Amino acid sequence: MYFKREKNKQERYKFHRGYFKEYNSVLGYYQAISVIENARENSLLDIACGDGILTKQLCDKFKRVIGVDASTIQLHRARKNCPKAEFYESLIEDFNTNEKFDTVIMLNLLEHVINPVAVLKKAANFLKKDGILIVHVPNALAVNRKIAKIMGTLSNEYELSPFDEKIAGHRRSYDTSLLLKDIKKADLRAVKTGGIFYKMLSSVQFDWLLKKGLWQNGGYGWGRVGGPKKNWKYEFCRACYEFGKTRPNDCNIIYACIRK
Repeated sequence: MYFKREKNKQERYKFHRGYFKEYNSVLGYYQAISVIENARENSLLDIACGDGILTKQLCDKFKRVIGVDASTIQLHRARKNCPKAEFYESLIEDFNTNEKFDTVIMLNLLEHVINPVAVLKKAANFLKKDGILIVHVPNALAVNRKIAKIMGTLSNEYELSPFDEKIAGHRRSYDTSLLLKDIKKADLRAVKTGGIFYKMLSSVQFDWLLKKGLWQNGGYGWGRVGGPKKNWKYEFCRACYEFGKTRPNDCNIIYACIRK
């Protein structure tokens, strides 16, 4: 009954990939790239898989892919987006399988759950002996949130905005040290940490820039004038990803690669 109420609560949150669609597509792409760079191949368990867009980007890299999500609506989309994978409807707290996986991922999940330490322990149970658990969470100390604090749109970097709470369903904020504390409490060990995408603007601002920027016909500041023609919007986003690797604690997303 307890988890049934939680499942119903998660179904009511309005967030979907249509919010800040351009930016979230870019961020999702680079989250998938980061997973591929850190994963062990062959089998993948994706918790919670949501609409399956990221699962689809990962499917060709693994021989077997299973996705789990608590949302009936999201799983309907996931099965359409990624027909190669198997999908199961369940909260992570309720999900059980005897199968073990080379890689288990939890992308943007821990900030939502009731008990993140228990969820980390549960996810680690699905790993093979030498498997890797990859966890992504939004970073409270991302540079855009530091700027927002100075602007006055956040009282502090860890504050949950009304959008975080009412639309996205976040329960907590993380920085790298807080993520590592929860991993340690779960009796697991982080073998690597990092950051994904240097984000200097809010999501709505970044989305506007990607849509409205003078990427094709702009002059100075929008690409190399007089040089070879390139997709400068792509090059800008790629640069934000690559630069973010050098400044992980400023990135939009922080991650940890975890072993038992």
